[in-house]
Amino acid sequence: MSGSGSSGTQNSAAQNNSSLAGGRSYLAIPGPSVVPDAVLNAMHRASPNIYAGALIDMTDTLIPDLKRVARTKAHVAIYIANGHGAWEAAFANTLAPGDRVLALATGRFGHGWAEMAHNMGAEVQMLDFGRTSPIDPSRVEEALRADKDHNIKAVLATHVDTSTSALSDMAAIRAAIDAAGHPALLMADCIASLACDRFEMDAWGVDVVVTGSQKGLMMPPGLGFVFFNDKAAEVRRKLDRVSPYWDWTLRAQPDQFYQYFFGTAPTHHLYGLRAALDMIHDEGIEAVWARHDRLARAIWAACEVWAEGGALRINMSDPSHRSRAVTALSLPAPGASELRAWLEQNAGITLGVGLGMAEPDDPAWHGFFRIGHMGHVNAQMVLGVLGSIEAGMAALDIPRGQGAIGAAAQVIAKG
Repeated sequence: MSGSGSSGTQNSAAQNNSSLAGGRSYLAIPGPSVVPDAVLNAMHRASPNIYAGALIDMTDTLIPDLKRVARTKAHVAIYIANGHGAWEAAFANTLAPGDRVLALATGRFGHGWAEMAHNMGAEVQMLDFGRTSPIDPSRVEEALRADKDHNIKAVLATHVDTSTSALSDMAAIRAAIDAAGHPALLMADCIASLACDRFEMDAWGVDVVVTGSQKGLMMPPGLGFVFFNDKAAEVRRKLDRVSPYWDWTLRAQPDQFYQYFFGTAPTHHLYGLRAALDMIHDEGIEAVWARHDRLARAIWAACEVWAEGGALRINMSDPSHRSRAVTALSLPAPGASELRAWLEQNAGITLGVGLGMAEPDDPAWHGFFRIGHMGHVNAQMVLGVLGSIEAGMAALDIPRGQGAIGAAAQVIAKG
């Protein structure tokens, strides 16, 4: 009995020693993103007074700094919610049952936002641009010109669809709306893109912006944000009724502290958000965008080399249409799932699943994966992920081109 137990222990130890996944794991999915130590430390404190004192004073400082990230002088409402909650908040303040929206889809999340509009009583007119293309502004203009009676109240555009990594041109969409002479609101889903890809709410003429805390803002999930301009605020004023919780009016301009959140404040998230915004503004938003661009190009350089000698494919073929926050990729099924499993078990790295590229019960689902490179990410994180992917491809005998890591290192070194 003793000998048998000893042998089993040795075998288990040998299996554990064959993995190099010990230590701190790395979450390379497109959200939740890595939470910096500074944010974690800011949240690690006793519960504060929610009626007076430092928390209230600190919360007031968040509003202008959030606007700086979105490049706007408009309004912002904070919700205790995820991105889906921010979607719903945007609709609750701008649409009445029966209103029509023009939904522009470049992947799963464009369809998801449209589904929510439908479920809230809106009539949805869909323009689907597929999974490998950005929004085509000419088709948007054509659809709006055909709406002679201006029944379309809002145009829903996903800046970056997290499922496909498609990046769409918000300024060009605004230009299309204006060229059609249409009064519809332009509403942008920036959940994946804010503080990662360049975004200019005011300069690009976006009326409503939704985002969440768990991606470029480097926070745990739990806070949703809706930015809205005076045009959108006027639409809200004309609605007969808005759900009290989702109403953005007092959240954006509270008379009392509790009105920011329609109740108890998300205390520790607010401390974390303060630290995250400090990090963003210490670096400078232009520098944040430049860092994301350089690191994304390093990932693309490696993937393009791998693709030369194998079947790996970057979903968005044109670099100008790729997000700097997430890269969607494919391998012949079940290669993508096998690669993800190998990395998690042997390198302590979690890659994103191919969300929305195929149904989970379809064997093709195992042919897609995503690399998240958003928020708190630097050169050693990216090179570590790429080197681990290379090791996984070697372990699984996945055909690939040679020199991928060197190509990425050149981008890191030379910009």
